[in-house]
Amino acid sequence: MDYDVIIIGAGPGGIYAAYELTKEDHGLKVAVFESGNELEKRKCPIDGDKVKACINCKHCSIMSGFGGAGAFSDGKYNITNDFGGTLHEYIGKEKATELMRYVDDINMSHGGEGTKLYSTANSSFKKLCRQNGLLLLDASVRHLGTDKNYVVLGNLYNELKEKVDFFFLTPVRHIKAEDGSYSVITDKGEYTCSKCIVSVGRSGSKWIEEICGELDIPTESNRVDIGVRVELPAALFSHITDELYESKIVYRTEKFEDKVRTFCMNPHGSVVNENTNGIVTVNGHSYEDPEKQTDMTNFALLVSKHFSVPFKDSNGYGESIARLSNMLGGGVIVQRFGDLIRGRRTNYKRLADSFVTPTLKAEPGDLSLVLPKRILDGIIEMIYALDKIAPGTANDDTLLYGVEVKFYNMEVSLDDHLETEYDGLYVIGDGSGVTHSLSHASASGVFVARDILSKQNLS
Repeated sequence: MDYDVIIIGAGPGGIYAAYELTKEDHGLKVAVFESGNELEKRKCPIDGDKVKACINCKHCSIMSGFGGAGAFSDGKYNITNDFGGTLHEYIGKEKATELMRYVDDINMSHGGEGTKLYSTANSSFKKLCRQNGLLLLDASVRHLGTDKNYVVLGNLYNELKEKVDFFFLTPVRHIKAEDGSYSVITDKGEYTCSKCIVSVGRSGSKWIEEICGELDIPTESNRVDIGVRVELPAALFSHITDELYESKIVYRTEKFEDKVRTFCMNPHGSVVNENTNGIVTVNGHSYEDPEKQTDMTNFALLVSKHFSVPFKDSNGYGESIARLSNMLGGGVIVQRFGDLIRGRRTNYKRLADSFVTPTLKAEPGDLSLVLPKRILDGIIEMIYALDKIAPGTANDDTLLYGVEVKFYNMEVSLDDHLETEYDGLYVIGDGSGVTHSLSHASASGVFVARDILSKQNLS
């Protein structure tokens, strides 16, 4: 064997699996294969000056590389089983929570010390939400910030590179299973191992679907989340974000009884582009360092859609909507809420006259030409509902960026070890369809590493 364990993907699942496998010297040979670059070489060319929009790099530095798509996120680790994935359905709620807290301890010992752990427990804001037809989900939230998150990842990489062989810019093309071992095939060669951990994240959704097809591993269709990113003055949400930092709020619409939820709240943050499989969508970041903060807060409003019969391709549906946005706006579209409800597009003059200055250069346009009516109606209802607990949310100058799409991998058939029907072949993190967050993905990596060690009597 070339290696005892090969990990495909250097996102949170892969990183924490590698960390746990090598934390103590068990003599294991471990390799990590990653399609993107090492952390310090991950540089997005968009500078707002010479390069103002996505140029479709071969390897998107925002979405791939050491740290995965979460490397330049705002570094929020939600310690909860109420959202972020269904890991607890495989390993139990207590174990899942224990592992998420263990990951938090690792982050604190690798540069995250001093950051705040927020909690919704005993918050009076719960009552306010309930009184206005909204539900606040329970969670403890560790906010590292984009800057501290980068520091933590850098420290983890510096520690791991002395114990693990990293292969960057080396996408895996195929996995072959043969006689209890695995061959990992890349453009640079073929490598073998006895245990293989697949942790390719959401950006690897098409790849993992192909691999499961080649190996006849059963999968089930998952959901896709479609919506917009809202940006408004930070002062409007300060009474919420100062106490909770991030609030996961769910609303059930009156018209269709669809659920709309807030996601990835970034107090004093910035709106950013991201590229998934050549499609430009929108996301948000925020920093721990006050000097890097803005006067704006942004968050996503998302509606989940799940297709089964006769159409099963939820991600394909989301991609088609995102491509339509890219076709009309050349990338991300931005629209004033007042223009949206008046049925008119936002143009450069209306945007310039607005009291809110966007943090992302996006094309003014009309989101009603992109988003399906049912989804858009739900988002508008949600904004009016939020306006009751955060007056000013429904102001004319509130900005909506579209589209935001969260792609979820096909849910891979796994046992309670997160192992496929092939002995020693694990699928973890967001690439499995089981986890949907940094904390759950990281915890799944620790879990399978411990499973491997225990089966080899090394734990």
